[in-house]
Amino acid sequence: MVRPTMEDVAARAGVSRALVSLVMRNSPKVSAIRRQAVLAAADELGYSPHVMARSLASRTSTVLGVMVSDLRNAFFADVVEGLDAAAQTAGFDLILNTGGRIPARESAALRSLLSFRPAGIVLLSPVVPTAALEAAGLQCPTVLVSRTSRVSGVDTVNDDGEVGSRLAVDHLVSLGHRRIAHLAGGLAVSTAAARRRGYQAAMLEHGLEPIVVRSEHTDTAGEKAVRELLSTYDRADLPTGLLAGNDFNAVGAISALEENGLRVPGDVSVVGYDNTSLASLRHISLTTVDQPRTEMGRLALETLLERVRGERAKSVRHLLQPSLVVRSTTARR
Repeated sequence: MVRPTMEDVAARAGVSRALVSLVMRNSPKVSAIRRQAVLAAADELGYSPHVMARSLASRTSTVLGVMVSDLRNAFFADVVEGLDAAAQTAGFDLILNTGGRIPARESAALRSLLSFRPAGIVLLSPVVPTAALEAAGLQCPTVLVSRTSRVSGVDTVNDDGEVGSRLAVDHLVSLGHRRIAHLAGGLAVSTAAARRRGYQAAMLEHGLEPIVVRSEHTDTAGEKAVRELLSTYDRADLPTGLLAGNDFNAVGAISALEENGLRVPGDVSVVGYDNTSLASLRHISLTTVDQPRTEMGRLALETLLERVRGERAKSVRHLLQPSLVVRSTTARR
């Protein structure tokens, strides 16, 4: 099927191509009658303007690129929802891709986004090298969500992971737990490092010994971490509280605990991180640390547009405060 062109719309409406272009750019210079005629012709033909071609012609883009590191994690869906709502209000369109948390694939995905010559890009928890972030920041305004950075041309939006982990440990301690392990999701990820620091500091403040188990931000990693704990400790000495790297990780840990005959929270209390839609499902009802995910997306878009509009040149580092949501996976010892 041949895609209708601007010339086709002009011929159907009986106007010039230039006038069709003005209508598609929402120019105020066109009368209401002619605008309606052009839009009616475009609708009849099924014509829609080529956003990228229009951006190249006008030298201004209304496209923003978004790279999501893990499409399976509901956390990113909530952030994108906030991004999209703010973008729609500001008159921008989003194009999304993913690199699957594989550095080489994410680097290729980032290059692909930049090839569209977007007005700016938002990267959600990317694992690309710092040099790639720096290069991106030189090409267009760039914002990172759920990753820290010192690159001068890049802005960041994160929650305070140290505070979040402290909230979780304090909650478990208040319930009488003393052996509390942390499934340290993504040890190379800066946000995971902040959560680990907060956990360790809180444990030491309570006079307790930190137990850090290497893991990743996945359900299979949560299962693997629990199996490691079960092979390391006798049942009598097993940690009675777990702080997982994120909700996905926590669900995997719960599955492994129950498969091995342990009750949650009767034998082991589990706390997640993110407060995704997964955590609030009735049959899961996960106690978790809440990141203001939609707000993070909205703030990331606003931060990006400050750069796009030339309102700011200096980098900003937004740090939002998390809170604890208590549900059914934690109980008193």
